[in-house]
Amino acid sequence: MTTTQLIFLIAIFLFTSFIGVVTGSNSLITVPVMLEFGISPASAIATNMFALIFMSIGGTIPFLKGDTLKQRKDIILLTILTVIGSILGALLVLIIPSNTMPLLISIFMIAVLIFSITNRNKGIEKKEKVSPTAMKIGYGLTFLLGIYGGFFSGGYVTTLTAVFVSFLNMTFVEAVAVTKVLNIFSSLIATLIFMTKGLVDFQLGIILGITMFFGAMLGAKFALKLSNLWLRRIFIITVVILAVRNILQWLT
Repeated sequence: MTTTQLIFLIAIFLFTSFIGVVTGSNSLITVPVMLEFGISPASAIATNMFALIFMSIGGTIPFLKGDTLKQRKDIILLTILTVIGSILGALLVLIIPSNTMPLLISIFMIAVLIFSITNRNKGIEKKEKVSPTAMKIGYGLTFLLGIYGGFFSGGYVTTLTAVFVSFLNMTFVEAVAVTKVLNIFSSLIATLIFMTKGLVDFQLGIILGITMFFGAMLGAKFALKLSNLWLRRIFIITVVILAVRNILQWLT
């Protein structure tokens, strides 16, 4: 990889980590760029996953100062479901080609978009109670998305944010904070499995990881200054762009 390509990668990872704290879906941009520079699909996914550990830690730190995370009594359960799912997902990436993902991601994005548009108050106003059925669906989807997150990660946080807002009565600020915590474990578990196969490029991963750490920290501080309404608007715009992008990618 040339110096110019490395600088370009650093710029892309810095920008996506800043925006991705709120929107997620960093890997839908970063992994394809790595592929364009001749990195093999498995190594690109593994190295990107390694860098996401740093991003998730950087994105979590600003939320530790307030009560956003402390109010979630189920964060341990969500973490356990994510870890188990991530182990299964990371094993799948070794046997399933990554080019099968665009259509699946597009379906996820469209579902998220439809929900977000038809439920305008979700994520902005909290209900006093959540039905047991909704909670079970939310926990079940957390596990299933953990599998996907360990497999590829592209679109994982975006869809997980929508699940938390939809079924677990989280505001957008809460969902952003909790998904950062869970993504630490999801990325770490997947990375450990990739390391056993020798797929992680540590030299590149450390450079990109440090870049994402600071980008995510700045992005999280910025997100804390925004209202849930503005976070919702940013989220919907991003989902529309990603849905269109992935549909076009699948068609071509």
